[in-house]
Amino acid sequence: MDNVLKEKSFCFALRIVKLARYLNCKNQEYVLSKQVLRSGTAIGALVCEAEFAQSKPDFINKLSIALKEANETYYWLQLLHQASYISQTMFDSIQPQIKELIKLLVISIKTAKENTKKQSRANT
Repeated sequence: MDNVLKEKSFCFALRIVKLARYLNCKNQEYVLSKQVLRSGTAIGALVCEAEFAQSKPDFINKLSIALKEANETYYWLQLLHQASYISQTMFDSIQPQIKELIKLLVISIKTAKENTKKQSRANT
């Protein structure tokens, strides 16, 4: 497992926890903050689960679910921004992190799939 992905997803989860706390305290916003908290923290949890996957397909599956959660998190962040719960500055600050996580997950999944294909060709 690439430690960069694990570290970045953990740091992002911490940031999401702080964002949810801000939304709850400052704006008394509980529904959207709960959604972004759930999906934003799930990314790192799934990356950790993938680290101890039972098989290569299980590894790919865990990272694929993490990618779905990252994409959902990006949706919630855009919605929070467009609904004026977070400022342009806040959005501009967090957007690069979620985009980077999505990119890292896509690359990791693609690499794992390519390695699986190579391995299966070598075994035949």
